[in-house]
Amino acid sequence: MTPEFLIGCFLIIAGTLAVVFPRPKTYLVRLISLEIPAWGILLLMLSYDETLALLTYAGVSALTVFILVRVLQKKEGA
Repeated sequence: MTPEFLIGCFLIIAGTLAVVFPRPKTYLVRLISLEIPAWGILLLMLSYDETLALLTYAGVSALTVFILVRVLQKKEGA
């Protein structure tokens, strides 16, 4: 097991718990907490060295963050 794999597993577990049980229940904190397991998944893919999976993940991650920010802005504005 490589260090990237172990750190990735830890980040997935810790990030999932941070999303489920956030300290202040604001949308921004949930969005930031959602990025923690995303980095864990990225490290897991990096440990397997699959370039196509990494590029796909980076594109999809950027798109989902943009969509989530727009949704959060509309909820706070309403």
